[in-house]
Amino acid sequence: MAEAEEDAAFRSALKRLAETCDFIVIDSPGGDSYLARLAHACADTLITPLNDSFVDFDLLGDIDENCADIVRPSIYSEMVWESRKKKAVAARTPIDWVVLRNRTATSKIEAKNKQRVGKALSTLSSRIGFRLAPGLSERVIYRELFPQGLTLLDLDGDGVPVDMRMAHVAARQELRDLFITLKLPGFDGEALKF
Repeated sequence: MAEAEEDAAFRSALKRLAETCDFIVIDSPGGDSYLARLAHACADTLITPLNDSFVDFDLLGDIDENCADIVRPSIYSEMVWESRKKKAVAARTPIDWVVLRNRTATSKIEAKNKQRVGKALSTLSSRIGFRLAPGLSERVIYRELFPQGLTLLDLDGDGVPVDMRMAHVAARQELRDLFITLKLPGFDGEALKF
């Protein structure tokens, strides 16, 4: 009964939003719930952020600790697979799954781990079918804007108390690269306005 009510409320909200919005972003929790599975199965594009570590990599696949080979997809990857099957049956359209490397390190100390994670992600992407997006680095600007309720996209607005610095420009380029990688409908060939 509760799932039927959640399903009806979710689909009603989605329908209402689709009437006035070009894009709908659903930030689902990391845990497994009926609503999270429903949101995944309704997605056109699924973005999975992943910190640059094997602790987070475990979200996507299990690794043999002795040789770093990928043993099998994780529970989350299997849930995404099930969501993709449901979407294909219901809407006859695929879900574009994009894994975004988040908070990537810029120090040389962490470069070797970054390479190992990158290699493992590349191997796993061909096995379970996701695309890799260029990551967002660990940048102070993201932390500075968050308490103000702002994002990089807000920096051009009037009354935004932030002076543009080179770090902002680099962060903005990362965001542009992400939007280009996502290949969202309606943005083909369009100049990004941020």
